[in-house]
Amino acid sequence: MASSLRATTRLVRFVAPSHTRHIFSFFRRNKPPQDTDSLFHKFSASPHPALRARSKAIQQLAPCPVCAADHDHVHAHTKAQPRAVNFECPDCGWPTHCSEEHHAQDQEHHKYCSRLREVNEDEHDLRSGRHLREFELPGPQGYEEAISFANWDVFWYTRGFPSMDTERSRRHASKLLSFPITIGSTIHQHSGLTLSNQRLTPEGTLRSTLHVAPGAPETAEAAVGKPQVRVFILGARAESSLPPHVWEQLTMLFPSAHLHLFFIGPQVSLPKPPAPAPSTNTQNPASVNSGPSESSSQATENSSTEVTEKKSDYLPNVYQPPTPAPIERLKRTRSSIERYGVPSYTVPYTPELTITGLQANYADVHAQFQHTLDPYSDLFFMFCPGFGFPSPESVSEETGEPLLQISSPTEWGPVMPMLLASKCPIFVTGFSPTDVERDVRSLSTAPEVAGEFEWVITPGPNAFGSEKWEVADFDPRVMVKANWGIWGIRGKSRDIQEKSYSFW
Repeated sequence: MASSLRATTRLVRFVAPSHTRHIFSFFRRNKPPQDTDSLFHKFSASPHPALRARSKAIQQLAPCPVCAADHDHVHAHTKAQPRAVNFECPDCGWPTHCSEEHHAQDQEHHKYCSRLREVNEDEHDLRSGRHLREFELPGPQGYEEAISFANWDVFWYTRGFPSMDTERSRRHASKLLSFPITIGSTIHQHSGLTLSNQRLTPEGTLRSTLHVAPGAPETAEAAVGKPQVRVFILGARAESSLPPHVWEQLTMLFPSAHLHLFFIGPQVSLPKPPAPAPSTNTQNPASVNSGPSESSSQATENSSTEVTEKKSDYLPNVYQPPTPAPIERLKRTRSSIERYGVPSYTVPYTPELTITGLQANYADVHAQFQHTLDPYSDLFFMFCPGFGFPSPESVSEETGEPLLQISSPTEWGPVMPMLLASKCPIFVTGFSPTDVERDVRSLSTAPEVAGEFEWVITPGPNAFGSEKWEVADFDPRVMVKANWGIWGIRGKSRDIQEKSYSFW
């Protein structure tokens, strides 16, 4: 997901919406649509190095499904281990089986072959060099122009996005915007999550802080004197590599609010190191006296470093997604390691948006925020955190089985009680109905979590989830859609009752 998202964000542009049409455009010949057949390539024969590298990664990781089915037989110990997938399906272009014979024997492959071909063409389309109008982002919303959060189509129309004429354009745009618009649609006053459809509970959210009083103009001037709204995105990965102007779309939904985004997690993408200062004519005496052997060794080190950097065209997605590549360093980017004590940065992108990234577990930096957290101006978001998955690091001392990640002391175990104690709303997404159910069920088994929360948003579909399938490198049969569902909780409130004492 991170690699395709990087390919997407390189092409994103920001433009003001244009509704004018010149008279000479009637005589302009429209370009024919691009032939979809030219987008299909087998991954091993792809013209793009990243996709060829992905083919090699899948061939090393994924097992043949036919071999795996034979290996899972009751006498599996007598069977050979499943062989790697070295045969690419001629219909979808993905490495799917160990041989052409097993490809012909597989009776299940046709059920998901069309999805794999769809992803194949989408990945090549992103790198095709065509003009991607779906990535032209609109500017500020016009005065008294309401935004609808009913679904992607109505949202794009009311926000002034270019027309999404094809399903492929919808998939590209929804994947790019899923993270910021999921946040915006959840906390906006015109959200589709309401009391009437029983998705929102009466516990209240931040909508009174984000918007002005009824009847007042919602402009930037109305933000004077209002508290800054902080959005903590925990376990951030691919979302931390999105360009700031994509996240700026979130601020355009709230013209009268100041937003501060915090990306916190061990896989947060940090900016590239600053460019070295230009060399001067003065030479270091030590370098002048150094012999040719030292200079040659330095050249060898530099060349080896360049080869190492160019070698990794693709990082495979094996259970734990890889850390995204470093993001571009903007003019106002500054290091924040002195303030937070961990690798971090801060970008005051616009007067309405500030972005901070901290490459650390939230438990390590919670002490710097715990005394300032306010339920009326702060919220937490976790995109597909995997609460209900077994921990790869922690094991139960009683049963010897892996703990769930929500109970693991090295993952979400110490974090969730901290968040519940703050009483701030906690919003969580899942990539499928099963994933949402798995995470919700894990709440009842986690210590210091079970019975200590109340619902803010009931579990259900997210209207602004990504419409693009994400394929797992360790098994192409595993496909999900990011942010399919959403739910929200907060720490349980307790009423204080005064007890009167009578001395008579």
